[in-house]
This record gives sequence, C-alpha cells and structure tokens, in this order.
Amino acid sequence: MTVADQRKRYREVLEGNECVHPASVFDPISGRIAQDLGFRVGMFAGSIASATVLGAPDYVVLTLSEFADQIRRILRAADIPLMVDADHGYGNALGVMRTVEELEHAGISGMTIEDTHLPPPYGQSGETLISQDEMIGKLKGGLAARQDSSMAILGRTSGIRIVGLEETVRRVKAYSETGVDGIFLAGLRSPEELQAIREVTSLPILLGGAPPSLGRPSDLAANGVRIALQGHMPFQAAVRAVYETLKHLKDGGSPADLGDRTAPPDMMAQFTRQSDYDASRTDYLAQKD
Repeated sequence: MTVADQRKRYREVLEGNECVHPASVFDPISGRIAQDLGFRVGMFAGSIASATVLGAPDYVVLTLSEFADQIRRILRAADIPLMVDADHGYGNALGVMRTVEELEHAGISGMTIEDTHLPPPYGQSGETLISQDEMIGKLKGGLAARQDSSMAILGRTSGIRIVGLEETVRRVKAYSETGVDGIFLAGLRSPEELQAIREVTSLPILLGGAPPSLGRPSDLAANGVRIALQGHMPFQAAVRAVYETLKHLKDGGSPADLGDRTAPPDMMAQFTRQSDYDASRTDYLAQKD
C-alpha cells in the first residue's frame, strides 16, 4: 500500500458512518502487529513517543526530528494508515508549518494540533489554552504548508476540562471554519457535551477517550464520532512485560520458566517478516551454480 493508498483509507474512515477504534502503536513491531490484526488505523501519541524515544514523561521535551524519525521507522515497517498527535505543533504558527512539512514527508495519514499552552510557561500551575486567535493562526498555517490535501489536519482541544463547555463549543465552531478536516476532543464526559459540540460542526469528530458515560460505539457514530481512542495499553503492557521478565532473571529465575510468557519463534518470524528476508537471501546472496 502506498502512502497515497494509506491516506485514502484514512479519509474513508473519516467520511464513513462508523466509529473506529485505532491501534495504539509505538515502534515497527507494534505497527506490524496492528496491520496483521486488521486494524484500519494506527495511532502514535505524543506521550508514547516521549516514553518510547526518550524514556521521559509527557512533558513536551521530545523534539520534532525525534518524533518524525520514530514515525518513519513505524511506517517503513507497517502498512497501515497512521495518525499522530503532534501536540502543539512544536512552536507558533511557523513551527506548525514546519511540523506539517516534516510529518507529511514522514508519511502520516493524519495529524492533530492542539490549543493547550505547551510547554507550560514559567510559574504556571495547571493547564491553560492559547488564545482562540492564535490557534486559528496555527491551523491556517498548517493547512497552507500542506502539499498533499489528502493528508488530514485536525484541530484538537481539551477545552472541556480546562475552560468548560461554552467556550469549547465556541472554539470548535471557529476551528471548523478554518478548513481543517476534523475535530479532536479530549476530556468529554457526557453525551450532552458531545451533542452540544456536534450542533456547531459537521466535521468528523475524534475522541481522545470514550468512557462508558458517552454511550456505545453506535451512539458515538450517530453523533459524528469516527475515531475513538482506547488509551495506550499496548505500550504500558510492553513496559510491564519487560520489567517482569528482567526482574525474574535478576532475581535468579530461569529463562526456561518464561517460555509461556514470551513470543514463540513463529510469532517472531511473522512480525520480523523473516520469510521475506529469507527469500531475499536466496535470491541475492546464495551462490549460483
């Protein structure tokens, strides 16, 4: 599948009538697993990128180049439409334009830019939002920098938990009018909040989480939600598995005791695409008679 095909498939999800749960991926192997399991969309979050690349918390210390490099590693290995959380776009509107250029070149199918004030300024306690006007400038700048219009740019806001419903509705309406391809919402708590936002935008809605209080996937789909994240459990599960494995060995445990908790050889062969490499070895490295 080419990048163009991936972006087309991502657009089909945004323009469809279902609510899809993406696979949270973080490296080439997790991307391939998501592909082989049949996920329609992959998601690479900024928080997971920070942990994967730097071993750091979600404190906006990751650089754009580090983020883009990991995206390239994922997409070099996995044939799946990938959407990414580009946080605040790594700066002001000019920074967003640079981010769009870099991530589009990396091969993503969609990206979010948020209106949270990041990184937090000196002396700030708690989350705040940048002004609506500044965010509009960021979104318009990002759209202007995009070369392939099939790559989706989404406006993201956590306004619900920071400034409340009324201002969030106002912001969503304004962001929708910039020409972005969708609205990403974090922190929604009730169907009423979702319905109020749906009244001011006809764009596809993406949710940073879908607690049971928001209803079933069919209820979300009826209110315009096309993608709803389910957290980033794969990376958290991987961290725990590595910790427990190393601790077992450090404490004197036998490697043989870990057999049923590790990937068997056929699984490793599948996700490293060993058969493809073996075929290339035969074709290009084997001595010919």
